[in-house]
Amino acid sequence: MKLKMQGSGTVDVADSTFGVKFNEPLIHQVVSAFLAGGRAGTKAQKNRSQARGGGAKPWRQKGTGRARAGTIRSPIWVGGGRTFAARPRDFSQKVNRKMYRAALRSLFSELVRQDRLVITESIEMKAPKTKEMAALLKSNGVDNVLIVNEAFDEKVFLSARNLPNVGICDAGSIDPVVLMRFEKVLITLPALKLIEERLS
Repeated sequence: MKLKMQGSGTVDVADSTFGVKFNEPLIHQVVSAFLAGGRAGTKAQKNRSQARGGGAKPWRQKGTGRARAGTIRSPIWVGGGRTFAARPRDFSQKVNRKMYRAALRSLFSELVRQDRLVITESIEMKAPKTKEMAALLKSNGVDNVLIVNEAFDEKVFLSARNLPNVGICDAGSIDPVVLMRFEKVLITLPALKLIEERLS
């Protein structure tokens, strides 16, 4: 299939990468797994045996008129341990490489169908200038946009990082969540070919 480039011209891309059906259940699973993998899972609380103190019985069993109590660190006491204390855990979910790549293909295909994928020859900055980057994006007719370059470019990164609603990443580190976060994706031709090769 042929995709239009910004300005003029077209580029040939594989139907198997940029022309597949939108698989919503697969994308939901992959995105959920991706977000779950970013969770720290370090939450921890103390139960009644781990809370400090409470070794002695606070008062005798009978004769005081008060309820029976064996420890001041009971969960119903202020300062007591938690009944079902949280423990550190791993939230990561297994996603096969084949599923992950299929989800990316589905997302890129949907970007093409919705005319949200903007292809340009290259994105280069002579110096890290935010004003020049803003002008470049305006000339391409995008504002809420993810910039995808072939490799990390420090000048482009420094120029774009202070712009609101603008993200930047290289072709090797693209993920489903960042693709869905912005209205449009501005991608260079070398990055497009690199992604096509990776997902084919």
